Amino acid sequence: MSFAFDNSRYDNVGIITMLYWGQNSYGAVNGNDSANFQKTLAYYCQDDVMDVIPVSFVNVFFGTGGAPSMNLANTCNPTDNATFPGTNLPDCSALASDVKSCQAKGKLVTLSLGGATGSVGFESDQQGIEFANTIWNDFLGGSSDTRPLGDAVLDGVDLDIEGGTSTGYAAFVNTIRSLSSGAGKEYYITAAPQCVYPDAALSGVLNAAKFDAVYVLVSQFYNNPCGLTHYGDASNWNFGLWDNWARNVSINPDVKIYIGAPASSTAAGSGYVDLNTLSSIAVDMRKSFPSFGGVMLWDASQAYFNSRYDRGIKDALVAAGGTGFEFPACSAERYTSGGSYTGGSTVSYSGYIWKAKWWTSSEPRNNANGDWSAISACQDNGSTQPSSTTTSGGSTPTGSTCDGVAAWVASTAYVGGQSVIYNSHIWTAKWWTQGNTPGGSDGVWTDGGAC
Repeated sequence: MSFAFDNSRYDNVGIITMLYWGQNSYGAVNGNDSANFQKTLAYYCQDDVMDVIPVSFVNVFFGTGGAPSMNLANTCNPTDNATFPGTNLPDCSALASDVKSCQAKGKLVTLSLGGATGSVGFESDQQGIEFANTIWNDFLGGSSDTRPLGDAVLDGVDLDIEGGTSTGYAAFVNTIRSLSSGAGKEYYITAAPQCVYPDAALSGVLNAAKFDAVYVLVSQFYNNPCGLTHYGDASNWNFGLWDNWARNVSINPDVKIYIGAPASSTAAGSGYVDLNTLSSIAVDMRKSFPSFGGVMLWDASQAYFNSRYDRGIKDALVAAGGTGFEFPACSAERYTSGGSYTGGSTVSYSGYIWKAKWWTSSEPRNNANGDWSAISACQDNGSTQPSSTTTSGGSTPTGSTCDGVAAWVASTAYVGGQSVIYNSHIWTAKWWTQGNTPGGSDGVWTDGGAC
């Protein structure tokens, strides 16, 4: 069987309520218009527009009887549907045929965990491991007597974690990876962080486990100061930070970054832009950054009511070109050390074209709090990769000076991507760490060389 979804492409459009299918977002805010409430899962798989459909949400991790629970709004929920004995887990097995119908048409159907009001989180790695086994047996390739979607086997999991800490999530993801190793099908793991970088709830797991795609939004390029309505504003729009994370910090350098967007003006409290605007932004990002994977919309019910907003985005991305990425030339003037640059100035440096947020003389770095914003990857003198690893903490090129990078302090907590100086070398943290000496046997730090 051939599948339409290809994670190497740049025109995928994943539709999810709350970012995906399942929450009847339109019905939640337009309760008197039942004719346009969320339809069946199979209904949204009838054409070639959507490629990935996260079913949302498993909104309780450890509920009645220690079992998870899920709520798919008007489609299936613990109040209106039968639950498995001793649990609050609804029997949604009537959806099995819909899931398989979508998969037969080349769609990925995944399971989204969390949501804005989810009762989720782990107290330890052991809890994360136990929950991974539960999800594997209840929804993926395992077996149990409490499979909410019957004999349907979903294609992976999505982490829409909007609160708490990253404790246990890396163990959860790594266990899912281990359980799926050698399976007869491929399983995908995605996440939906806020566009603010680094994401407060997910940064620890994003830097410590392998992801196939990140729906930045979800956590999102909306409802945030770095959202779609701030596109073009160097001090806010930060796709460049996420591109740098994808290629230089993430465990998987081929991870794809999706723009998460509301599918209509009633789909989110803020951040909606019209079809032409989002299409233009998506095509620009597709042509500017190799990590761009497509667009995620919240949600299916909103997109269909809004004149098939999803189709318009898909058409624009397909028209822009299919697979492959060609690095733009480093067309801006080269950055000059010690030079003075006014806000809005552009320079080429270290594999990116940068725009100054305000007046600055500092070196361009992928630092959320820095003076520059990367507005495009670029190719200079035949090189298609940055000449050095630049990170959220602000590193310097290998062999350069250590100026502007703080010395490592044992009592300081560092997040993945932050850089420090130790023994005249620059080191970058792979994940959250405190007290782990750079160069130690624990392998927490990456040596960027002498500086």
